[in-house]
Amino acid sequence: MKEKILVVDDEKIILELTSMVLQNNGYEVLTAESGSEGLRLVEQENPGVVLLDYMMPGMDGMSALRKIRQAFPQTYVIMFTGKGSEEVAVELMKAGASDYILKPFSNHDLVERIDNVLRLRRIELHNKELLQERERLLREIEGWNMELERRVEDKTRELEQAHAEIVQSEKLATLGHLSAGMAHEIRNPLNSISLFSQVLRSSLGGDPEKMTYVEKIMKEIDRIDDILIQLLAASKRPRFELKSVSMTAIIDSSLEGFSDQIQAQGVKLDKKFITEPPDLLADASEIAQVFNNLFANALYEMQQGGKLGVRLSHDDQVVSVSVSDTGGGIPKTSLTKIFDPFFTTKTKGTGFGLSVVLRIVKTYGGRISVDSVEGEGTTFHLQFPLR
Repeated sequence: MKEKILVVDDEKIILELTSMVLQNNGYEVLTAESGSEGLRLVEQENPGVVLLDYMMPGMDGMSALRKIRQAFPQTYVIMFTGKGSEEVAVELMKAGASDYILKPFSNHDLVERIDNVLRLRRIELHNKELLQERERLLREIEGWNMELERRVEDKTRELEQAHAEIVQSEKLATLGHLSAGMAHEIRNPLNSISLFSQVLRSSLGGDPEKMTYVEKIMKEIDRIDDILIQLLAASKRPRFELKSVSMTAIIDSSLEGFSDQIQAQGVKLDKKFITEPPDLLADASEIAQVFNNLFANALYEMQQGGKLGVRLSHDDQVVSVSVSDTGGGIPKTSLTKIFDPFFTTKTKGTGFGLSVVLRIVKTYGGRISVDSVEGEGTTFHLQFPLR
């Protein structure tokens, strides 16, 4: 393509002469007799170089030069001037002129100056393109780095969670071995204590005070036995019966069992079943135990009122349930321990509730996680696979 050259001069002889010379050297030439007309042609035609007269009536060359360089930076300007002082040259170059030619000029000098400016223009425009491409690539690399960091963070969290789940499973397995042996060893002397307490009660002859002591002994025996049962339940699956069960029906039934407590404590129930999942093959009492424990813990944290949230949805892989409360939340230092047997933040409690929940969820190949903010509340997220 021919390079476009715009010649702006109020002298027609200069326009004709430069047009003839430049056309003979392969340029496409445009002409204008004033600065305002020259600006209009620059906007319309986007020439590579403008030959601009320094002295013109109306808009002078210096004003036109500044406007061209400000509005059309890709158009380069060579000034025609009859003044050859250094002050004028410095003024022109500061205003943005690429070169200046003294009148009168030789044809060879004119063409050579234009060729040099066009060569400089091509180099500078190419450098600008390279810089723009460099900036684009840097932004793209920055985006890749951010995405890589995000993926690393996600994978790190997944690995940490997987490691925590492995550790928790190992704890439950160890607890299972210990609890089975402990239950056997503790129940033998416990049975003896219970038997001798019954013998003692029958020989007291109705003494009310002594009978009270024996009753307290029997009550403590029952409490120890109940703890052993919970210990075994946290680590070992009891007898179960698998059948098709409705998750929504189990949740509704469990909530119904807490309805009086919810009302008495002034708790607002916010329940939303987003989808109706298909039935699961499960033991209904086990699934109910999961939600009974979670609802009991949530209501314990909201004795002066709050909001109990229940959300249920499913896709083609899992049934997802979240149980949230607006209680005091769980301290960060305790979040990693809440599923450990014997760990509890309650003034009264054995610390087996969430251990049982974890064991049941894992039994069905599910997952459980918790989000908590102190002073704002806690949310448990559960997933049960459909297959």
